[in-house]
Amino acid sequence: MTDATTENAPYAFVRKETLQQEPAPLSVAGPLAWIRTNLFSSPLNAILTLLCVWLVVDTVPGMVRFYFLDAVWTGANRDACLADKVGRPVGACWAYVADRTQYFIYGSYPVAERWRVNIVFAMFALGVVWLLWNKMPLKKVGVFFFFVIMPASAFILLLGGPRAESFLRFLIIVTFALAVLYLVLSFAPGLMKFWIGEGQLAVEEAMPAWQRFYGPKRLILISLVIFGVLAILADKIGLPRVDTGLWGGMTVTFLISAVGIVFSLPLGVLLALGRRSRLPAIQLLSVIFIEFVRGVPLITVLFMANTMLPLFVPQEWSPDRLLRPLVGVALFAAAYMAEVVRGGLQAMPKGQYEGAMSLGLGYWQMMRLIILPQALRIVIPGIVNTFIGLFKDTTLVTIVGIFDFLRTIEATLIDPTWATPTTRSTGYAFAAIFYFLCCWGMSRYSIAVEKRLAAGQKR
Repeated sequence: MTDATTENAPYAFVRKETLQQEPAPLSVAGPLAWIRTNLFSSPLNAILTLLCVWLVVDTVPGMVRFYFLDAVWTGANRDACLADKVGRPVGACWAYVADRTQYFIYGSYPVAERWRVNIVFAMFALGVVWLLWNKMPLKKVGVFFFFVIMPASAFILLLGGPRAESFLRFLIIVTFALAVLYLVLSFAPGLMKFWIGEGQLAVEEAMPAWQRFYGPKRLILISLVIFGVLAILADKIGLPRVDTGLWGGMTVTFLISAVGIVFSLPLGVLLALGRRSRLPAIQLLSVIFIEFVRGVPLITVLFMANTMLPLFVPQEWSPDRLLRPLVGVALFAAAYMAEVVRGGLQAMPKGQYEGAMSLGLGYWQMMRLIILPQALRIVIPGIVNTFIGLFKDTTLVTIVGIFDFLRTIEATLIDPTWATPTTRSTGYAFAAIFYFLCCWGMSRYSIAVEKRLAAGQKR
């Protein structure tokens, strides 16, 4: 040991405790670092940030003052929203919206029959929750309810009249016949196994007696209950016909959107498969339909469906004036949906097809069980984007004389009862809030579904 080491030995120190971790510098982490990185990372970014701040400061206080602070929330007529009548600055006239809410929802649908629309709304909400809430039981029953029972019930309730009642009687007869057929098959185990599947039958027979509820029996029972209730309502209360010209407001907007969304996805899948088919005739027809429909604007399709179609068919075969735009919107959305789905199919690796074929699966089994579930998961953002665009495009039906939600607002703007300088801006602000909430809700749900389906693929 050297003299220097001996001299410094009393001062040697070895730390046994770990020092407490120091916070990161403000220039690396924290609010200031985020602002510097995202808002002022370059001169151009800084200019754009300051411009946005100026726009917010310049517009938001005025909008808050107009739509909330100076707004009129109650009143019976236009006098409540006139500055010279109330003696103060007047902003948005929300009293007008509250007074016309019924018209915005139902249009000119008869007041005494609006309970029928409310039942359809309730069934639609139940079907949506049943399908979209992941923890809801009996998903297959929910699919049957949403795609079969609810459309048939909505047609009967909303339209009414002899045609709807005849259709209801037909549905009851068919459902009752299926129930009798099920009872007959119940006494023949071999036929029962053939109908519902031997595996499913074995699973349900293993359950306690009080839990047995075969799939067909479940669907038949639900159908009989719902159609039976509709028959009782038709007999006791009556379902007089309500012409589609009286329908309007949110009822028509949701109806057009629901029909377009429900039919565009399966039609789009079939068109996408047809475009990728190896059969020349099917491929050519699919390509012609997709490119032709996508090559024209929606308003042209609506004009063709509403104005030109009656010229090519006899008068007695002319479709209803609301049915024409429904078909036009569904076909138009299906063409765009086909290209979205085709993108998902092309993104699938070739190995998925080869693996499915190596298992001995046929074409439709391969598509249903292997390819389409993965392809549709990939294009969820594109599918929802198409749905959102379709929901907003429903406003175009006003050009062909259909009173959707936006058209009902425009119709009330000329009402002298609420003719004020702020009525128009209030009505359009209410429409903007309605469309934003609906589209934002669809977007948020699609994000949640996308995260849930991709949870197993996170690394």
